Amino acid sequence: MVKILYKPLGLLFGALGGVAAGALFRRLWALLDHEEDAPSPTDPERTWKEVLTAAALQGAVFALVKAAVDRGGAAATRRLTGTWPD
Repeated sequence: MVKILYKPLGLLFGALGGVAAGALFRRLWALLDHEEDAPSPTDPERTWKEVLTAAALQGAVFALVKAAVDRGGAAATRRLTGTWPD
């Protein structure tokens, strides 16, 4: 029963986490590169280093936020129900 209730909330929090991760990435990129937008992989004006650095940072930020959201949701579920959602 806990799994059934956890699924929709997990999807909602995952979507919100994606929005938060995107905002965090944009802020970090602006601090690092002093530009508002990260480079597109097909932008001929950007170097390989810029494109790959942006991609690596974006992947790391999204993975970090996803892990934090998933772990936080599971911990909250355990606190509320006494069961860890597997």
